[in-house]
Amino acid sequence: MNVKDNIRQKLDEFMQSQGIDITYDVSVPKDPTHGGFTTNFALVAAKLLKQSPIATATIISELFKNEDYLSKTEIAGPGFLNFYINQNLTKALVNNIISNPNYGESKAINQKWLIEHTSPNPNKSMHLGHLRNNVTGVAIANIARAAGANVTIDAIDNNRGIAIAKLMWGYLKFANKDQNKQTEDIRYWFEHKSEWMTPEDAGLSSDKFMDGMYVKGSEDFKNPEVEQKVRQLVVDWEAEDNLTWELWKTVLNYVYQGQAKTLSRLGSNWDHVWHEHEHYKEGKEIVEQGLSKGIFIKLPDGAIVTNLKEYKIPDTIVIKKDGTSLYITQDLALTKKKIDRFNPDKIFWVIGPEQSLAMKQVFAVSNQLGFGPLEKFNHIAYGFISIKGQGKMSSRAGNVIYIDDLLDEARDSVMEKIKNDELTEDQKREVAEKVGIAAVKYSILKVGRTTDTAFDFDTSLSFEGDSGPYLMYSYARCASILRQYEKPVEEVQNFENIYNTAEEVELLRILNNFPEVVKESANNYAPNLVCSYLFELAQSFNKFYNQHSVLKAENEELVRSRVILTKAISIVIKKGLSLLGIDTVEAM
Repeated sequence: MNVKDNIRQKLDEFMQSQGIDITYDVSVPKDPTHGGFTTNFALVAAKLLKQSPIATATIISELFKNEDYLSKTEIAGPGFLNFYINQNLTKALVNNIISNPNYGESKAINQKWLIEHTSPNPNKSMHLGHLRNNVTGVAIANIARAAGANVTIDAIDNNRGIAIAKLMWGYLKFANKDQNKQTEDIRYWFEHKSEWMTPEDAGLSSDKFMDGMYVKGSEDFKNPEVEQKVRQLVVDWEAEDNLTWELWKTVLNYVYQGQAKTLSRLGSNWDHVWHEHEHYKEGKEIVEQGLSKGIFIKLPDGAIVTNLKEYKIPDTIVIKKDGTSLYITQDLALTKKKIDRFNPDKIFWVIGPEQSLAMKQVFAVSNQLGFGPLEKFNHIAYGFISIKGQGKMSSRAGNVIYIDDLLDEARDSVMEKIKNDELTEDQKREVAEKVGIAAVKYSILKVGRTTDTAFDFDTSLSFEGDSGPYLMYSYARCASILRQYEKPVEEVQNFENIYNTAEEVELLRILNNFPEVVKESANNYAPNLVCSYLFELAQSFNKFYNQHSVLKAENEELVRSRVILTKAISIVIKKGLSLLGIDTVEAM
């Protein structure tokens, strides 16, 4: 039973019967002595009903007099109404958590969502900026699914253009095993591939190896003669020259292989990947169609520009005067393909805040072209991330942090803290890997999505306080209790008033709120709400554990009741962490 939904339904019925329409809150009070839920309904409605808030609250409290899920209602302050949950629901709540693998889920969002996140350019290793994109996108998608949305995750592979040509040039010219034998001849490369280094030859992961080639190619590009040759690679590629395409496929495959390993380590995957080379020509066709309909304006120099005055945002060029396309041109083509293929109710782009204006322009033009209403298109921005004490990352400054390097350091730091002699070295390493990744992910997600953050190794890897390792340890403590019990953990049967301590009552209050937190987090694209909830639950559990014995309680009935409560807590912690993209461990 969702108590909050029942309360709101009854308040809505009263509102309709009185012919009034108000906005009110039903929330969980910070002080548990003020009940399970509280509402300001009477305060808001009293003025329209032309009576005092206390009088309105009195009338409303009578409406809930015979509701079996409430033990009592109480008027507080100037007209707040507090609802106290009937303890008879305790068994139902705990049993529901234990027997229902979908506890916390709902059908609140009955829509098809398409969420694009983590689209790394295939010319380098994934770095810290990609990490926040990925962790945020995965969590939002997971939470939306739990709230009832039919979610598809996609990404765009920007696999063509001048950046990729620089990568190709860097590999062609600088990856020869004989550094004195540089060549720019693609045919020679094709006929003598064995003369070129592989990532294994360089002792690097395939993406880091190609990252270095991209840097060298970009540096060489500063030479005007080289620039002309690199741009010719783009021309040859667009002409579908076989040798150019062979080189293109070779360098991209190296990058894909490395990025795939990083994504696998993060537990991330996509349902569909769009490849730019498959649709980049379609953008021009869409612009030409829009021009014929008067949506775009052609300038005297031949460039084609938007007309976004009614949207109160700046205009932008969609076709340059030389007839070439821009990013927005391809974005329009891709947006149409997304709609044609998946027909979503809403489309989301998890992209950094620096793309805010560009996204608004894409959405406005998509609306003009009839792709859908503005509310169909949504930009989920997120704040910047850095490493504490290292300032803003910069490729030129040489302080870019690669995801794998960060995860390695986190894993190794956790490894030093694991003192469980019952684990083998391999088991310790597996635990350290999961706990290290949990530390990194949680540190990103626990702050507000749009808040800039600096990753701090000390606080993020601490086994105390608001951290991933603390939550992982709390879950492992639950698992240890359940292993030691050595009996099947069954549902609560025929014993009354089993959870009477203040700590147990508080835990039940928190457990009851989980479904509501998931819905609120989904509706606000705010994984930090789930983080805050899990930290509160873990803190309350550890307080309970430190003050009350579970396995050595006064009698078997009390032992069973507390083991069952521990089981319910472990289920919710594990479910909540899974929504954040975090795998739990059974022992630490």
